[in-house]
Amino acid sequence: MEKKTKHTPMMEQYLGIKAQYPDAFLFYRLGDFYEMFYEDAQEVSQLLEITLTSRNRNADDPIPMCGIPHHSAQGYVETLVEMGYKVAICEQVEDPKETKGMVKREVVQLVTPGTMLGYGELEAKVNNFLTALVYDDTNSKYGFAYADLSTGEIKTTTLDNDEAIKNECSSLETKEIVVDDAIPEELTNYFEARNILISRQSKVTHQAELSYLSEKVEDELSQSAVQLLLSYLGETQKRQLSHLQQAKTYEPSHFLKMDYYSKYNLELTQSIRGKDKKGTLIWLLDETKTAMGARLLKQWIDRPLISVTTIEQRQAMVESFISAYFERMDLKEHLKHVYDLERLAGRVAFGSVNGRDLLQLKKSLEQIPVIRELLIGINQGEWDNLLKMVTPMDDLVGVIHQAINEDAPLSVTEGNVIKDGFNQELDTYRDAMKNGKKWLAEMEARERVETGIKTLKIKFNRVFGYFIEVTKSNVQDVPTGRYERKQTLANAERYITPELKEMETLILEAEEKSQELEYQLFLTIREEVKLSISALQTLAQSVATIDVLQSFAEVSETYRYVKPSLSATESTIDIIDGRHPVVEKFLGHQAYVPNDIKLDQETMILLITGPNMSGKSTYMRQLALTVIMAQIGCFVPASSAVLPIFDQIFTRIGASDDLISGQSTFMVEMMEANQALKHATSRSLILFDELGRGTATYDGMALAQAIIEYIHEHVKAKTLFSTHYHEITSLEEELPALKNAHVGAIEKNGELVFLHKMLSGPADKSYGVHVAKLAGLPDKLLVRASDLLEAFESQTIELSRAKENKAIPVASGLVEEAQLSLFSEVDEAQEAVIDELKQLNLLDITPLKALNILSELQKKV
Repeated sequence: MEKKTKHTPMMEQYLGIKAQYPDAFLFYRLGDFYEMFYEDAQEVSQLLEITLTSRNRNADDPIPMCGIPHHSAQGYVETLVEMGYKVAICEQVEDPKETKGMVKREVVQLVTPGTMLGYGELEAKVNNFLTALVYDDTNSKYGFAYADLSTGEIKTTTLDNDEAIKNECSSLETKEIVVDDAIPEELTNYFEARNILISRQSKVTHQAELSYLSEKVEDELSQSAVQLLLSYLGETQKRQLSHLQQAKTYEPSHFLKMDYYSKYNLELTQSIRGKDKKGTLIWLLDETKTAMGARLLKQWIDRPLISVTTIEQRQAMVESFISAYFERMDLKEHLKHVYDLERLAGRVAFGSVNGRDLLQLKKSLEQIPVIRELLIGINQGEWDNLLKMVTPMDDLVGVIHQAINEDAPLSVTEGNVIKDGFNQELDTYRDAMKNGKKWLAEMEARERVETGIKTLKIKFNRVFGYFIEVTKSNVQDVPTGRYERKQTLANAERYITPELKEMETLILEAEEKSQELEYQLFLTIREEVKLSISALQTLAQSVATIDVLQSFAEVSETYRYVKPSLSATESTIDIIDGRHPVVEKFLGHQAYVPNDIKLDQETMILLITGPNMSGKSTYMRQLALTVIMAQIGCFVPASSAVLPIFDQIFTRIGASDDLISGQSTFMVEMMEANQALKHATSRSLILFDELGRGTATYDGMALAQAIIEYIHEHVKAKTLFSTHYHEITSLEEELPALKNAHVGAIEKNGELVFLHKMLSGPADKSYGVHVAKLAGLPDKLLVRASDLLEAFESQTIELSRAKENKAIPVASGLVEEAQLSLFSEVDEAQEAVIDELKQLNLLDITPLKALNILSELQKKV
């Protein structure tokens, strides 16, 4: 590609356009295909598994080439973009019939991971956010903005550190980040390692028509992020963006904070094992009937509220829905007929809307008056603000109803989109076409009679137009003079007559003018719809909110949830008969064993012991999910619930490696613990499950106790801490705000039976061998493990007696003290060795002498 060879004008054009988009695959339109050349062709042919061929294959240096039919290009483009690539769509922008020489071509759109518009059923329920990031190195702050191109929403904020950036991007599940030149390389490397595309945009282009979008953003750094985002959208989309909404500033501290690890551990929107929706909180709560509602539900789960007033407003509306059962059932039926108003508005703005889209818009808007009446019927005051946004758009419904054919095709350029009677000129053309085809049928019948050729047919194709076709066996009966030969085939002859030629001109002219006029009429209607984009977006937001609230009501009623009592000032947790909502859905209400959770001013930490698989993790997760459900406005799985408003949730549940960063399970565990200890407040919730088990026993025990003590003395957050270190349950005697609890289990006929019930006090033993038996380990192995366990426990008892019942310490210096306590039980010879070790002054001896002494001591031992 770098060789200085002479190229054809077409290849010169291709290379010139490709130079403008070096980081994208260029789909270059040639006739009915998009073609790729050189490196693009080689790479795309491998990625898409399509045939690689060559241009000028007989030349010394043939050009690699591959192609894709333009009518099926969308699927190929989406595949490449989902892999993390960009695709530049290059089209002819001149009519070849009116152009001499090379037809002008331009890139009409750059499709990227953050700007791809997914209209499939799965894509409809999720946002595709493009993120923009700018950096102020003077104040070490970031401007952060994101937008969903398909819905038009834009939001912005400022963030203080890299960790906050990572959390926001993981929450948004962004696939592409636009950055300025000041962004630290370490941060971009972090995202690139996680297959997030980094797009560099050093130049911010002012776009007067979009300047209003950032008018309400007061912070300069946030405004810079929005302008960077808009510049990138303008350069990549190259079309009208009139559906973009004014940027809204948000403050992360106004929502319940959860870092990436916490959301991952709690399986809010993605399961840990299957990486899909099943088994998650959103899987449980999603009874929405619209794509808009499904997207909003995910946003609410990602950002629970901390405002008691707003939460209680949602609760009141959920409660009114539960009370109005029949109205809610009617509402659900009408919501099913509401299509994606947000994305339909986007397609109108892009100019990609077709007749069927407008029919979907009409059908959706026809539901609004009924939905409004249903809401008025159940309104007890809490719906007033929302009702103002649920405004019928009867005029727009009327326009679409009068203009668009009920069976409109997908194409808007081939006719039959506009209804009969909408435009008089169009009706005239259609009448000419209709009568012309009737005349052709009559002429065919007449010619058969006059010529005696019963198989004579009048046909049409796009190359030759209309013609009379006669089989070879009947050619002798064709009248001379009037019939003019037009084409000879193997088995037939084709003819034209003066009157057929005249009618052909009339029909084809009517068809061409009809299609042209119909397309112009459609564009006029589309522009009229475009005037309502803002109103459609407001309506879409209100319908989405209604949909999520009815979903909460549906789930709450189905699974017998209750409205929690919330307080922004008290710190009491009092949950009676709490359940893990997702596990309960799997098991059924009758099979699930409920548990109480009680923490108050005096009890800050619950130290939980019990056998593995008994339900400790489930108990901890159910508290976190209950808090999240409460703070998004849903009812909760319990008989009754009193909860404080939490500002943050931190979790460490289960084992996981961060292979990308080369970090082990234990390192990830410590990093997650560090996040909680550094950032948690007295209003936070901490869930630590088996913390410390990823290292040696004494290390883990020491860390576990030190972390508990630190939370108790410094953080003072509500904490559930499960552990298999039974030794640290003695902390209840030392830390006044800590209480022991354990999951009950009993041995029955040598078998372990989990009660799944949380009881006060520490567990009496761990039942590890019993759990191993449940896992199906070999019997011989289990017998040996039981014998070893009995021997180890006997040694522990003897050691403790020899120490005069003095407990083995487990705080700082644990390893040294524990070792000394063991040494105190050995014989006198070993005691002498210990005394000799104690008396050594290592500063007064040489390394060689130290080795000799060590050798002698080893022999004595």
